[in-house]
Amino acid sequence: MKSQRQLAGLLLLILVIGLGYLLVTMPPQVTEQYRRAQEIGPRWAMAYLAIVGLGAALLAGASVWILVRVLWNTRRKVKRASQRAKNPSQLSREQRQRELHENLEASENFAGGDMVAAAVRDQVHSQVAQVEAKLAAEQLELVAFGTISSGKSSLLNALAGREIFRADPRGGTTRTAGEIAWPAGDKAILVDTPGLAEVEGESRAAAAAAHAKNADLVLFVVDGPLKAYEMDLLRQLCEMEKRVVICLNKQDWYSDDDRRLLLGQIAKQAAALIDTNDIVAVRSRSSLRERVRVLADGSEMSETVEQAADISPLAERLLAIVARDGRDLLLANLLLQSRGLVESAKAQARASLDSRADELITKYMWAAGGATAVNPLPLLDLAGGSAITVKMVLDLAHVYQQEIDANTIVELLAQLTKNLIGMLGVTAAAPAIGSLLGSMLKTVPGVGTVAGGLIQGLVQALLTRWIGKVFVAYFQKEMSVSSAGLAELARRKWEEVTRPDELRKLVQAGRTRLTEDEDTA
Repeated sequence: MKSQRQLAGLLLLILVIGLGYLLVTMPPQVTEQYRRAQEIGPRWAMAYLAIVGLGAALLAGASVWILVRVLWNTRRKVKRASQRAKNPSQLSREQRQRELHENLEASENFAGGDMVAAAVRDQVHSQVAQVEAKLAAEQLELVAFGTISSGKSSLLNALAGREIFRADPRGGTTRTAGEIAWPAGDKAILVDTPGLAEVEGESRAAAAAAHAKNADLVLFVVDGPLKAYEMDLLRQLCEMEKRVVICLNKQDWYSDDDRRLLLGQIAKQAAALIDTNDIVAVRSRSSLRERVRVLADGSEMSETVEQAADISPLAERLLAIVARDGRDLLLANLLLQSRGLVESAKAQARASLDSRADELITKYMWAAGGATAVNPLPLLDLAGGSAITVKMVLDLAHVYQQEIDANTIVELLAQLTKNLIGMLGVTAAAPAIGSLLGSMLKTVPGVGTVAGGLIQGLVQALLTRWIGKVFVAYFQKEMSVSSAGLAELARRKWEEVTRPDELRKLVQAGRTRLTEDEDTA
């Protein structure tokens, strides 16, 4: 908000200065021209005033429109940034839908440039299509988490109405995720995940957490009080804005009184995280229990009876959530996914552009180095900006879609020359730089003897690579680097390209490339 006020004040100041200049310079000219029009005739004078008045009105209107437009765009940008910093629960359904579509469009735009690799474009397009398809289908992913042998897979089988998820009392049998449509709710998919804290628990917990990213609704299956690592995961899920239903399975293990106490304990543990209505108890498998029956003669007889499975409390709760909150849960999750997709698309597009830029730098550095190696006159005058260097920078600007002209490039190269001289501690001109860098290259360990035109070519290749790296960073920052920032940027990139391992690679590659150039010449 502060930056917005500063920008508005600056624009208003510029507008006032411009109008002030016009008020000072224009009246004498208008008066003189009006006097001349009067000499021709009154009608010409009136026509002249009408034209001047219309022009002034158009100028004032255009100035105000530009100011309002810039302020509007700035306000919208600030508002958008503020909205994206909010959790989905803090936004209305309309705001979620609007931001979701904006994020999907932004992702496509980031990956749609002609310099972005086709594989990146296809991948981002596929990810966007998946989000759009899920939104159109309005089908929620109900992802189940559970501890060792908590009965998670058995519970999902009971919900699915058939044996689809592998269940084994020994535990550790769910190796990968599986999914199936939920027959009772045609707007949901049941997803099983590897159990928590099983053998190879760390890797499986990571896999389970990955599935939580796409979960619209989480079913957390337990068979007793929440353990420490279960509480940690529950907090993590809630921080991810996931709706969680805790299901106490194997309720037949407990008497009615113990079950009520246990549900109360779980509710107390999770009180700050979830609604108590989202805590239910079920029995996912039939079980045997002892029962005492009183006979007609008053005697008692113990017998074993089968107790049927009962998952109705969970099914009813899930159906109620899907029916009432399903659309909002879906939008909230897809919104979070779309935010990640925007950042992923931006990073993938940037990586593709960076790869293309690195190819250009490699191409031009050896072109410049080759030209120097076969030419006795060194091309070390950075201030003059050799044609090869300028062309490289122009091509790099095109990769990052930044507008810059050759004159500006030459001026920036002049600044880099001063920075290079300052960093190397020399006061002479380019030949001294070349001599100093040549000596430095000769001392690189493990490269053998380097002499003659190869040294000159390597020096030029090194400088061209350094310049390329500086301009890549400059364009990545959209050319918003100050003079002081450029000097610091130049220093950091110089340290990067002159590391011993980088110099060794340069010399080794130069022996092949530059020697071939000399032979060709």
